[in-house]
Amino acid sequence: MSALTKTGDQADTLRQMARDARKGQQSGSSQVGADQKGIRVISVTSGKGGVGKSNVVSNLAIAMSMQGKKVLVIDADLGLGNLDVLLGLSPAYNLNHVLNGEKSLAEILIDGPAGIKIIPAGSGVQEFTSLGQHEKLMLLDELDMLEEQFDIMIVDTEAGISENVTYFTVAAQEIIVVVTPEPTSITDVYALIKLLSTRYSEHHFKVLVNMAKDSEDALEVFRKLANVAGRFLDISLDYLGCVVKDEKVVEAVKRQKAVSELFPESEAAMCFTTLAKRVIENARQTRLKGNIQFFFSRFLDNPRSD
Repeated sequence: MSALTKTGDQADTLRQMARDARKGQQSGSSQVGADQKGIRVISVTSGKGGVGKSNVVSNLAIAMSMQGKKVLVIDADLGLGNLDVLLGLSPAYNLNHVLNGEKSLAEILIDGPAGIKIIPAGSGVQEFTSLGQHEKLMLLDELDMLEEQFDIMIVDTEAGISENVTYFTVAAQEIIVVVTPEPTSITDVYALIKLLSTRYSEHHFKVLVNMAKDSEDALEVFRKLANVAGRFLDISLDYLGCVVKDEKVVEAVKRQKAVSELFPESEAAMCFTTLAKRVIENARQTRLKGNIQFFFSRFLDNPRSD
């Protein structure tokens, strides 16, 4: 506990130094703004690729924006980012340029559908697939300057259980895990939840079932996951809802558009509208870890896995 406190103190010092340099020593106004703003940081993750996680992120963000929320999406797959491709966007710069010190986050922000803002990740670059302390501090400083512009920040992690996945996921206030009816997806999501629970003391997860045949199919997937987790892990799983398998999603992906934008009356788009409403309405009931500053502190302090 003392070691964690010491690390936290060091992170606080580094954070304050960075703020003072960037903001001209504005007498702690950032902390006040953070407390008042109460921005929500939601990590969306999955145990394996191919479950439509990035598609879920983009459509959920769009649906939230359509319901009056100011949404920032971070593509945190620092080696194989694809959110911009999924939405037919062509950013000139990406997160790698920020981590290299070439650009600020404000300079790489791009406009997405329905007014969402996106921080694109680089693709095919291995340099930042495992962030160091310097890169984390840089992101802290940059994200802090954007915070007051948004109500919700959604972090689209890469698939799997890499260090970056655990860093971004443990740092967030809320964790949504995306699973499909495939047995391998259920197994891999369970493995991810187990890791986050046993190694990082995460005990609360929201489960979103994607590509379900129908609501009953989705509930059966959740029951299977909950039964296994309930036997072996001390965690709480909440059923967030589902997105049904819809050919309109396939068509939208081919056309590099979000289904919520291209086919707003489709079954999948209606599912995203319901999910967004549920997430927004559950804001007060969610057991948040803290405000945005606590998110950034955890992002800096989280120790590397062995």
